[in-house]
Amino acid sequence: VQLAQSGGGLVQAGGSLRLSCAISGGTSISYAVGWFRRPLGKEYEFVTAIDWSGSMTDYSDSVKGRFTISRDNAKNTVYLQMDSLKPDDTAVYSCVADTTTALLRQLQGKYWAPGAQVVVSS
Repeated sequence: VQLAQSGGGLVQAGGSLRLSCAISGGTSISYAVGWFRRPLGKEYEFVTAIDWSGSMTDYSDSVKGRFTISRDNAKNTVYLQMDSLKPDDTAVYSCVADTTTALLRQLQGKYWAPGAQVVVSS
């Protein structure tokens, strides 16, 4: 299974960005997918995850109500819409896949995409 992430960049506080994660190889639609982030000098944080069907989502308290994860299994792609961005959201974001959202919530990810930098200026 390979993950390819796109999106990210620089945005002002209050703005929006969208990350995309394309999944290929194996039975790609059968994996839960999510995002971790790592602020500079800090540890990885769980951000969000979605199960293989798209019917179950999980969000960290810090992004709940501002970020939305979704997936289009016909396109083998998962999306993270980030709205009302804050400077505290500045981090390297990594798309991650594993068998369940519970594993992703525990920061366990079998497959990773290279990280994408998100910078939110104040």
